[in-house]
Amino acid sequence: MTHSFAVPRSVEWKETAITILNQQKLPDVTEYLELTTKEDVFDAIVTLKVRGAPAIGITAAFGLALAAKDIETDDVTEFRRRLDDIKQYLNSSRPTAINLSWALERLSHSIENAISVNEAKTNLVHEAIQIQVEDEETCRMIGQNALQLFKKGDRIMTICNAGSIATSRYGTALAPFYLAKQKDLGLHIYACETRPVLQGSRLTAWELMQGGIDVTLITDSMAAHTMKEKQISAVIVGADRIAKNGDTANKIGTYGLAILANAFDIPFFVAAPLSTFDTKVKSGADIPIEERDPEEVRQISGVRTAPTDVPVFNPAFDITPHDLISGIITEKGIMTGSYEEEIEQLFRGEKVH
Repeated sequence: MTHSFAVPRSVEWKETAITILNQQKLPDVTEYLELTTKEDVFDAIVTLKVRGAPAIGITAAFGLALAAKDIETDDVTEFRRRLDDIKQYLNSSRPTAINLSWALERLSHSIENAISVNEAKTNLVHEAIQIQVEDEETCRMIGQNALQLFKKGDRIMTICNAGSIATSRYGTALAPFYLAKQKDLGLHIYACETRPVLQGSRLTAWELMQGGIDVTLITDSMAAHTMKEKQISAVIVGADRIAKNGDTANKIGTYGLAILANAFDIPFFVAAPLSTFDTKVKSGADIPIEERDPEEVRQISGVRTAPTDVPVFNPAFDITPHDLISGIITEKGIMTGSYEEEIEQLFRGEKVH
């Protein structure tokens, strides 16, 4: 027996605008926004109206293609120069997720051989659409590869939102749960709320319920007790950047889950597409960690929960060392062990097991 699932698309191309699902308003309001300028796209990424590394990359790609339409020149060299300025601007919106710069670079490469401005503008749109189409298939393959790690009835923990609304469709860490639903495999998810901006409670819990998938919400501080009491089978998370040695940047709180999983002898998996790997970065120590507005910690949904002037440390991500990761699941297979060697193989085009 198979089941379908229904989750709204996070990003859609509309020729003269980009439509995004406003993830700031979830779960109370399902609102779509139209982005028509590069400033709209920049703001949507910075303020987390669109979020999730693949969805950020897709939105930025569409943003560059959209902004390119307004460049008025017949000189291809001048067009490329002005496009590069826009690319740098969009690339500065968030520093940690590598998919952002990966998508923008890919669009730049798509116009290297364009002989007219019209051809360049057309190529940019086509390349951005291609990135979105490929992402859906990539996520489906990640889900298929991850699904073989789980059995019917498993209880699996996750943090943040690495789901359908963080990508083109299916998600990364959540992809196996959508495929399991289609196959009636009955996996159950325990979702950490993900302080300070609650991507787990606002987004993951909402998204999985929309898809008819069993989910139980816990606060981040309940993770250890839940692992013990609920016999958690595995932890699976997404990633915003993976270094050459397998060290992984993901939403703050991921490192803590990895330490707990290790203490309880529970497998800890990272699910991510090849576009999330940054082979120029040797280890997690070289990955920039975004620090965000202190107000995200001093208040919840506009309600103050701390003294106005209390100092705050608000890193958006942490680094999970590769030796705490049981497996890295990609569209090309699952890596388990000597990550540096396996990542090199992957980027030489060799299949991993």
